[in-house]
Amino acid sequence: MASSLSMDIGGRSLRVTNPDKVVFPDAGVTKMALIEYYLSVADGALRGVAGRPMVLKRFVKGISEEAVFQKRAPEKRPEWIDVAELKYASGTSAKEAVIDDAAGLAWAVNLGCVDLNPHPVRAHDLEHPDELRVDLDPMPGVEWGQIVDVALVARDVLTDYGLTAWPKTSGSKGFHVYARIEPNWPYRQVRLAAETIAREVERRAPDLATSRWWKEEREGVFVDFNQNAKDRTVASAYSVRSRPDARVSTPLRWDEVPTCRPEAFTVSTVPGRYADIGDPWQGMDDAPGGLEGLLALARELGPAEKAPKGSRRGDDSPGQRVSSKPLIEIARTKTKGEATAALQTWKAKYPAAAERLEPIDVLVDGMRGPSSIWYRVRINLQHVPEDERPPQDQLIADYSPWERYSGAQWRRS
Repeated sequence: MASSLSMDIGGRSLRVTNPDKVVFPDAGVTKMALIEYYLSVADGALRGVAGRPMVLKRFVKGISEEAVFQKRAPEKRPEWIDVAELKYASGTSAKEAVIDDAAGLAWAVNLGCVDLNPHPVRAHDLEHPDELRVDLDPMPGVEWGQIVDVALVARDVLTDYGLTAWPKTSGSKGFHVYARIEPNWPYRQVRLAAETIAREVERRAPDLATSRWWKEEREGVFVDFNQNAKDRTVASAYSVRSRPDARVSTPLRWDEVPTCRPEAFTVSTVPGRYADIGDPWQGMDDAPGGLEGLLALARELGPAEKAPKGSRRGDDSPGQRVSSKPLIEIARTKTKGEATAALQTWKAKYPAAAERLEPIDVLVDGMRGPSSIWYRVRINLQHVPEDERPPQDQLIADYSPWERYSGAQWRRS
């Protein structure tokens, strides 16, 4: 097994460490194979990330371990990897990596990145997004066909309000619809426009989609507008996701959407597709639109429900809203595997209640910690008769990513 090798990529020299390291055990994809994949779709992948600051989501031990989110670009980096300094409401700032070419893609993969997570802004204007992102997130029990139906409704809403919609599979369980916008609006208004899209999609397809903030109140496909907040990033076009089959977030033509299947797009299949048809998103930079129509609709619809302070971190903050649903919390864990184990422990303790649960009643939330995701497990007892509902017990696991953290995110909250 080679410990390292040197590559020349567009005239830039990159030393790849552990090229034979297996990143996807089930699919047999090594680090070198992942680099070769990105180089094969480089023009398309760069359309999504070039010139944008990006968080480095590093799977340093492969996809079997939780990723570490690294905002700050490494101090030791090639001179051709630029940075842009983002400032956050917490009072922190971070000089995040900005890549511009194929060598930059390979550099990110060499660090352990599997998917690429850019901000929706360009490095030369960090306060005005030029990209609006609609993330379709299915609730448990939702079939793929329903997600596709909601994507078509989202396309119609964007079109009706003067934006060109660009579809792609998320590479995970959902679907993404992007729109290029003129960089004339701050994050707050871009997020409002995205929230308005979500509300309008729900109005047009109430049996299919929801824009509800609170997870326990959602049914169907959640049209997630929160991904347009200032500190959020989304896996970009041609990103490989940490699924066992090395699935890819793949741009599509709209005529492909009704019959598409997410599992058809993997590291093994997408390069051939790209060579045959090119990038369906090739013209997206030629058609930026405005938000005037959506912001006018937002005024007509009036204020939407807001989340209280502290809700993003999942604390029981003073004044935090009390759910209308009979929720109990059973665990907070470091990993998703531990969350699943805690859920099984609870079900074994309360088998009668567990049998009455619908898929939508089990809420496993990925929560953002200082540098990684942690998991909160809750149960909605709405389908359990009131006199048979288990009590709120002591948590089966009570992990806190904030226990030894004293940075600005914790002080602010």
